[in-house]
Amino acid sequence: MTQAVPRTDKDLQTNISDELLFTPDLDAARLEVSVKEGVVTLAGDVGTLPERHAAERAAMRMWGVKSVVDAMVVRIPRSSGTEDGVIAKKATQLLDWAVDVPSSSVKADVDNHVITLSGAVTWEYQRDAAERAVAYINGLAGIRNDISLSQAATVTVMKPAVEKAIARNAQLRTQAITIDVRDHELTLHGTVRSFADRRGAEHAAWSAAGVTSVRNDLRVTS
Repeated sequence: MTQAVPRTDKDLQTNISDELLFTPDLDAARLEVSVKEGVVTLAGDVGTLPERHAAERAAMRMWGVKSVVDAMVVRIPRSSGTEDGVIAKKATQLLDWAVDVPSSSVKADVDNHVITLSGAVTWEYQRDAAERAVAYINGLAGIRNDISLSQAATVTVMKPAVEKAIARNAQLRTQAITIDVRDHELTLHGTVRSFADRRGAEHAAWSAAGVTSVRNDLRVTS
């Protein structure tokens, strides 16, 4: 099956709207989609934070999307157990229970139904794991991930290993991607065919030992 490429922003808007309605873990009835030169804006409100994330992922899957602007808000239920103090207590417990978050490495503070995660871990996947651990708390409107990455000075980022990791991804045109490494910071340059490819290349870069920062300068050309 060949990939149908939207010819106009209106085509892309229609495709994304259809995809939102086709996403089972999302009630898209109150969402609005606008597109300008491949830049998608999602507005309106959803019932939970996971629904907000599901809407973003649905838009990112569409061919022709260059970036996604999240202008959505989460409706906060007026029920007991959704107060900031309760959310903070639940978040702390969930972080303690998460096997892929180093013990006592992450702290959760809550203000106006938004969790701020702070602390330091070694790997990007551990930062992501901390965010996933708390994402399904009832009454949560957003997560701010301020967890930093810390690496020993003796750990070196191996550029060839990153290049091979990207090359192994069958979806990426690796000849159009170049990598610069400076200490523990890595920068991606070049072009990719889709926003999903852009994210895939960044994910591969974050998987390299020693990386504490990834700058993604890849341009979407679809």
